[in-house]
Amino acid sequence: MKRELLHPLPSELRAAVEQEWNRLERENELLKEEVRRLRLAKYGVKRDQLSDGQLSLLEEEPGVTDAEVESESQRSEEEKRATERRPRAPRQHPGRAELPPNLERIEKILACTPEQCRCAQCGGEKKLIGYDTSEELDLKEPEYFVNVIKREKRACGQCEEMGVSTAALDQPKIVEKGKASNAVVVDVVIKKYCDHQPLYRQAMILEREIGIELSRMTLCGWVMQVGTWLEAVCGAMRADLFAGRYIQADETPVGVQSEQSVGKNHRSYFWQYSRPGGPVIFDFQMGRSREGPAKFLGKFDGVLQTDGYAAYDKIGGQGMVHAGCMAHLRRGFIDALKLAPGHAAAEAIVLGIAELYAVEKRAREAGMTADDRERLRQMESVPALERLKGQIVALRQEVLPKSALGKACDYALGQWARVEVYASHGEVEIDNNWCENAMRPVALGRKNWLHIGSEEAGPRIAAITSVIETCRRLGINPREYLLDVLPKIPTWPAKRIAELTPMAWAAQRPSR
Repeated sequence: MKRELLHPLPSELRAAVEQEWNRLERENELLKEEVRRLRLAKYGVKRDQLSDGQLSLLEEEPGVTDAEVESESQRSEEEKRATERRPRAPRQHPGRAELPPNLERIEKILACTPEQCRCAQCGGEKKLIGYDTSEELDLKEPEYFVNVIKREKRACGQCEEMGVSTAALDQPKIVEKGKASNAVVVDVVIKKYCDHQPLYRQAMILEREIGIELSRMTLCGWVMQVGTWLEAVCGAMRADLFAGRYIQADETPVGVQSEQSVGKNHRSYFWQYSRPGGPVIFDFQMGRSREGPAKFLGKFDGVLQTDGYAAYDKIGGQGMVHAGCMAHLRRGFIDALKLAPGHAAAEAIVLGIAELYAVEKRAREAGMTADDRERLRQMESVPALERLKGQIVALRQEVLPKSALGKACDYALGQWARVEVYASHGEVEIDNNWCENAMRPVALGRKNWLHIGSEEAGPRIAAITSVIETCRRLGINPREYLLDVLPKIPTWPAKRIAELTPMAWAAQRPSR
């Protein structure tokens, strides 16, 4: 139907029909966008490279594999580049990576055969002139053994009333009176929270490989004891975090077995608070309400950087400054471009954001201090932010409010006052990615160990995760750290517990 057919109608009827026509056109655009969004979610491999026509054809197929979607996306790209083929320079091979020098070297000399030791022409013996040397990475199978510890017992034959003296252990045990050494206990913790192996799987491996039967409850007891000791360390890490004036925060769900949700896991949360290059602290809470961050942050009055979640509003001290996340703002426009590929105004906004990140990259590569970075941002980022805001305001007036681009604009403008805070605070990052990256190991682990066994276990597991992630951020070997620190904690003075945090531990050792 064409709009010209409406002209013969009476003016009042024509106005009503045109109004309804416009409403249906807007609704049709939103429906098309929603259909594309659902189809993009359905076809996982390189889905955002597919056109609407390709998606429609794939939808008509009774069964489509990832390989077929991959092939279709590649074909589309080849067609796009068919008119502008350019010869590519041959790719340089990076070469073989050198094996770490700290690994033990075991030499194996391979001798020549007797025939090779004799000259085929004169029959004389050949002289050794050197070796053709190469290196390969090898391993020894895990070796478990039993320590038989004999502690001397001495008594005076003349003075029975003086009793018996027994030699002390050479090192305190993490699990007192436990059957496992400190190395075994730490190995269980590392495998679960670094390598994401649940305890039942570790028990199966031990039984299969070496014939040792250890119940999951026994392993769980070891882990809980480690969590109890590390809660004290986390308290000192929290003091270190609040000593700074800048905190990033985020949250992620984790299932927990609880009486609050009978027959299914309760949806609890790990709230993470961290500082780039500093401590990472996870706080276990049974819900996602404002109560969790309000209790943890207390009267903190520095800079708090988060996404747009409303629970972070109206918390902290009166002087606290809320900073936003440029990555979350950018994500909205990237997702919208997948639904409306080639939209010029949206692409211009993404390029404008890339300009801001280019400034950050130059500051990082130059090793700038916070003050130098703030001056650079004032000169280059502030004008770019003003241009970017103008582009978003103009785009918002053109697109439908409920469209993906409309929602992206609304989110950006609603967060703008917080997003631009970083430009006037040199210590603040442009986005919350440091914090989000520390969440990824939790997400990987959650897919393997599935849930936390009880509400009481939550804070202990949060403490273990905090220490492991802090070690990862600081470049510390967590196994080496835990083996050194955990045996000390039971007898360590409470006033000096800050000396055992990963930050203090790393400061006492030469950089590697």
